[in-house]
Amino acid sequence: MPTGSANNVRKAVAVTPSSGNVFADLGLPDAGVALAKADLAHRIAELIRQRKYTQTRAAEVLGLTQPKVSDLVRGHLPGFTVDRLLKLLNRLGQDVEIAVRPTSRKNSPASTRVVSA
Repeated sequence: MPTGSANNVRKAVAVTPSSGNVFADLGLPDAGVALAKADLAHRIAELIRQRKYTQTRAAEVLGLTQPKVSDLVRGHLPGFTVDRLLKLLNRLGQDVEIAVRPTSRKNSPASTRVVSA
């Protein structure tokens, strides 16, 4: 039997590099805000994990219900605004700084992003 059957033939696949924002790559509206919310929620979930909080304890600290904490750590964010997420970070003892500056990328739209220290 010859080596390399027809099932093992590799086909070329077109790959499009990411813009760095999966929401923009998918063509979703308000992609910058969606990415910022996802990044903020990820940071909150990371702090909850690092502190070994149960969802019940996290709910007490954050002033949320346990189901809302569950939504948050799973990335289900429709009920969370950027403002609300920033306040939750403050409740976790985090300072939040917002920097506004001209875009460094010519001929590209300005963006919104979250940078953790």
